[in-house]
Amino acid sequence: MPPAVPQSTPAQCLQLLPKLSDADADLRYMSLNDLYNTLDAGSQNFLSSDYHTSAKIIDGVLQTLDDQNGEVQNQAIKCVSALVLKLPPDILAPFVHRVSNIKTTHSVDTSIPATALRTFITAFPRPLPGIPPTAKTQDAYSAISRVLIPRLLGFIVIPHGLENLPSPPPGMLEIGSEKGANSDAVDVLIEVIRCFGPMLQDPEKQAFQKAIMTILDDEKTSSVIKKKSVVAISILAVYMSDRLLSTFVSSTVESFSSEDLPRPKRRLLITMLGSLSRSIPRRLGPYLKTLAPFVLSALSEEEYEDAMEDLTEEGAPNLETEEVREAALVALEGFLSSCSNDMRIFTNESIEAALRYVVYDPNSADDEDDEEMGGTQAEDEEEEEDEAEANGFDVDEDFEEDAAMSDEDDASWKVRRCAAKALYAIISTRSTGDLLDNGTLYDRVAPVLINRFKEREENVRLEILATLSTLIRRTGEGVSLMESQVDQDLDFTSGNTSRSRKRRRLDSDATPFSPPGIFSSSMGLSSPGEAPSPVAGPKADLARLSPAIIRGIAKLLKQNSIPTKQSCITLLRDLVLVQHGGLSENLSKVIEPLVEAAQGSGSLGSGSAPTLIGGIGAATGSKMRIDTLQLLSAICDTHSSKVISPFIGRIVPGIVNGAKDKYYKVSSEALLTLESVTKVLTPPRSAGTEQQQRSYLDSIYDVVLSRAVASEVDLEVRRRAIHALGILLARTSGLNNSKLLAANKRSKALGVFQERLKSETTRLAAIKAVDVIAASAVDQSDLQSVWVRGVTLELGAQLRKSDRKISGASLTALRSFVSNPIALGGLDDDTILKLSGMLLPLISANDLNLLGLAMSVFGKLVKRNPRKVVDTNLIDVLCDVVLSPLGGATFDSYLALVKIIGEQAVGRPLMEGLLQKVGVSGDPAVVGKAIGTLLVSGGTTVGVKLDDFKSELQTSHDSQRKCLALAILGEAGLRLGSSSPLKPDTFTSHFSSKSDNVPRAAAVALGRAGAGNINTYLPVILSNSGKSGNLQYLSLHSIKEILQYAGKAHSDISPYTNEIWKKLLVASQAEDNKILGAECIGRLTIIEPKTYLPSLQKYLEDPTPTVRGMVIQAIRFTLADSDEAFDEVLKPMLLKMLMTMLNDPNLENRRLALTTLNSAMQHKPDIILPHLAQLIPFIMKESKVNKDLVREVKMGPFTHKVDDGLEIRKSAYETLYSLMENAYTRVNTLDLFDRVIAGIDDEHEIKVLCNLMLTKLIVLDPEETARRLDPIAERFRVILAFKPKENSVKQEVEKAAEASKGALKVTVLLHNAFPGASGPAVNVQGLAWKQYLEWVNKDFKSQFVSTENEIKQANG
Repeated sequence: MPPAVPQSTPAQCLQLLPKLSDADADLRYMSLNDLYNTLDAGSQNFLSSDYHTSAKIIDGVLQTLDDQNGEVQNQAIKCVSALVLKLPPDILAPFVHRVSNIKTTHSVDTSIPATALRTFITAFPRPLPGIPPTAKTQDAYSAISRVLIPRLLGFIVIPHGLENLPSPPPGMLEIGSEKGANSDAVDVLIEVIRCFGPMLQDPEKQAFQKAIMTILDDEKTSSVIKKKSVVAISILAVYMSDRLLSTFVSSTVESFSSEDLPRPKRRLLITMLGSLSRSIPRRLGPYLKTLAPFVLSALSEEEYEDAMEDLTEEGAPNLETEEVREAALVALEGFLSSCSNDMRIFTNESIEAALRYVVYDPNSADDEDDEEMGGTQAEDEEEEEDEAEANGFDVDEDFEEDAAMSDEDDASWKVRRCAAKALYAIISTRSTGDLLDNGTLYDRVAPVLINRFKEREENVRLEILATLSTLIRRTGEGVSLMESQVDQDLDFTSGNTSRSRKRRRLDSDATPFSPPGIFSSSMGLSSPGEAPSPVAGPKADLARLSPAIIRGIAKLLKQNSIPTKQSCITLLRDLVLVQHGGLSENLSKVIEPLVEAAQGSGSLGSGSAPTLIGGIGAATGSKMRIDTLQLLSAICDTHSSKVISPFIGRIVPGIVNGAKDKYYKVSSEALLTLESVTKVLTPPRSAGTEQQQRSYLDSIYDVVLSRAVASEVDLEVRRRAIHALGILLARTSGLNNSKLLAANKRSKALGVFQERLKSETTRLAAIKAVDVIAASAVDQSDLQSVWVRGVTLELGAQLRKSDRKISGASLTALRSFVSNPIALGGLDDDTILKLSGMLLPLISANDLNLLGLAMSVFGKLVKRNPRKVVDTNLIDVLCDVVLSPLGGATFDSYLALVKIIGEQAVGRPLMEGLLQKVGVSGDPAVVGKAIGTLLVSGGTTVGVKLDDFKSELQTSHDSQRKCLALAILGEAGLRLGSSSPLKPDTFTSHFSSKSDNVPRAAAVALGRAGAGNINTYLPVILSNSGKSGNLQYLSLHSIKEILQYAGKAHSDISPYTNEIWKKLLVASQAEDNKILGAECIGRLTIIEPKTYLPSLQKYLEDPTPTVRGMVIQAIRFTLADSDEAFDEVLKPMLLKMLMTMLNDPNLENRRLALTTLNSAMQHKPDIILPHLAQLIPFIMKESKVNKDLVREVKMGPFTHKVDDGLEIRKSAYETLYSLMENAYTRVNTLDLFDRVIAGIDDEHEIKVLCNLMLTKLIVLDPEETARRLDPIAERFRVILAFKPKENSVKQEVEKAAEASKGALKVTVLLHNAFPGASGPAVNVQGLAWKQYLEWVNKDFKSQFVSTENEIKQANG
């Protein structure tokens, strides 16, 4: 056990002080180090009452601050940080006074006093907005206000109740006679404002403002100090009152309006505004209507023409003018990114200014008419280039000559770079549902960016490429880009019929856990066709400009610069993905440099040394090779084999070489690209001749196999190689493809998979590979029976593993094996028996996802060998699992397995188990469906008859037994159809039962039996629905069951639809029947949409609110379960119906309308997306608090506020969440962020939803999320600082705890996503976030760390 650390005492400090004057610098340093440790280890109060010792320590530390040894001085500053926290409060002010007046006679570093002052300021706990300051914080501010602020300013601002105070010495911020203001003093000022801004009083803020503006006005002060002063005023603005900020803005406007405003002063004012837009965007926004014109005037056409005239006369641009333009463009970028909504009125001026200066190049003579790139001009240039190449000239010669024209004194590139950044801000904030959709960005901005590919300065060129790439990505956001199409005309196996993706017929054996088919879309079965060119919209605009973009990139790809090439490749990849092709006509222009880049040949090399260009980022040869391989993969996946075939001879060797690369990331990406190439080379795509295909596939096979078995290569490379080998074997399956890959090579590869399955490191990759191979086998020669048996048993052994990825993938692969007749034929009885035993533990309700798959596999095994598979063990687990609350897809799989067992004549033991072991112990509706299914499918082999259950229904007095018998008879009637001997009175006779459950069970059973025999049952049900009371309600349940199955089976209810419609409209008027009636009306509308959708639309204008509400709900029910025929009728009507609903005067109906819109977004996005611009304003409006709906209710002596608009507001936020997930690119991001941040202040349910939305927005729009960190921090601070009252009810305490936990979770996610936002550097934007995070790390450290750990565990 380590010895206890002795408590520090004042005496220990006094013993160290004499050594501080020793001649030996090392001894002085060590003594200061010991002094620091003693002060740091001491309690908070060990010097609080010892004034004598405190004074002695101060003297010693101040003495060493003037030491001639720098290390000693640094250690003394460190002691200051520990000392200020231990000193008595009364000594703080004298201590500050002495530090601020130190005269450094021995020290070389004159900044030591200022550094010591900054250390003093930062050592204290900082005040937090909205939270009362602590005693120590109040003491520190008192010392700063009484001593340091007068010392900075040179006069007393607030006397603090004291009179006849002596005048302070000249202020540290006063302008010197020679050098201007002192840089160290400005640093101290920044720390005072940053740390104690919330406590500063208005006179102090006003005095600081005046001092800063004086520094900015001084001509002798250097530009570095003035930049610091701009930072200071930006931080000070955060804490200015509205009155003070208004006064400050007015004075700034007056300064701008001065007739003889010098250029340096103008530049500083503009820079200050840009900085303010980042520090206080919400508060500055309303003033931009007045301030923005001053910034835009510096970029106006008039000033541009005047400057060009001066340039013509003087021969060189004015440097001060260039600096003003640069500052104006930086400020404009700040306005656009931080105050986008307020800058909407200046959209045209902003775009014109940015476009004007992105082409501004006084050293180049050919940029005057550069703002538009016409197609004819581009074509002429291309023809000239082709002719030059034909004659042996270098097409890049002009480009290199342009680069040689660069003048070292030319600063115009800074202006162009800032202009490109401004355009980037416009695209990133105004594209979604705004300038992108109305064509502005592609009509005005994109052509100029394309024409500037010839930019001389590389850092400017990189900004231009990045800006255009962002525009292209915005064009394609929210669209599934890489989904391959499946050729439905190719039938590889019998029974693999095409099915609707929305609905599956009841009479099909398919279950939700059935395999997707022999070839999934990811196999790239068919050769991708050219995506149809859109007629209008952003994609049409992009398609129009694509040829010009590709021509420009083709030229840039021939340059030697790695950063430029990498940016071009990234842009080209975005272009291919967004257009799902687009290179068919121009692939020849770019394929050669792309292959060279993938190989790392020429000037690229394969090194990984970073190249930093203009702050754009790091570019490396390896990174570029990876990006190029990704691009080649995208080209193969999105272009037809006919387009790729001429270049396949160059592509394959280059990628094969990449797969052999020593750098694992390059090799891994090359293997992934080889998968795409394999799909191009194999049927039915088959690029090239058969001889070429075999040659290329052999080279791919060799490199993939060698990488899969090599133990020395990286694990990621081995896994990728295993999967690529699986794709290769899958694509060469069948007799017709046997020539592409030799049988011995196939056999060797299969052996490799069997070995890799036994290795823990490569097991998952091998499982996925054999899954693909098993699913694609179409001939007996594809799979060896011995191999099938060995692999399936190995997969079965993995089912018991705790790793869900392994067990889930193994079960999925087993499903592929048993679903393919070729693979299933390789299993013998012994293997099937072993597999059944391995699958049994999965037949449990503990994991419903695996349960459905396991029962699907069992169904195939039962068909293969029913006598071996269906034993007492399987019966026991099936009886146990049915006791659990099964539903949905899992229960469908259970019924499918039960049906198969009955059909195979082995269902008698299961029937005995269900009747004797389960019986009424489970849910009668669930158990009844299982027994009814088995009864019909097993027939006479199950040991019981239909009459047995009829007898049980008549004789039993137990309500549970009656419910079970009814459910069995209803399911049997459904499956027997018209051959059922059951009559309606078998069920209707129990409608009058005194039990609470029997009448409803009878109604449901009547409906299920009626769905199988419409003509016999439906007239009886309809006659009962015309009666009032409980009989009508029960009839609605029966009608619901009939309609539910009539839409999926072959039952024809068309003769009765009109009568059903009338009965439903009448029955739905009753309050108790409204929801059930609406669902029935919706289901009937799905069956005959042409007849009843127009009627529903008409009823939306009914004067009765309840009728309109019922119709809205009925429309909502139609959206989730309908097919393409219904959509065709719905499409022209849905928008008008939604608009009518959302304008309904009834509050509850508007809430229902929002839920209907939400459902439409999820189930009918293709219909909704084109009209979102008309619908979103309604959602935004309902998401705001309506004060007219807030009322006060008196409950005894207390008054409570009741918000009647809360429910509709919750629905609005739920709809916003759905929009965010399904159509984020169609929503104005600025408005969405405003509503999400506002929702954090709302009621608890909305607060929780907004937290969830923030976690999604971190991924969807990281840039805008980073800009909103400050307002998020302000609201989270309020949540965490809230403390429930002592007499609060338990529910309020739990809500407060949950809100705090949610805020902390989002805080952790934001901190992880933007770690630089809380960095130590002084940054005006994000100041509130930094302070908030520091507060959380101090006051909520344990909760913060706990939340971090929870998130790490959840992410694996």
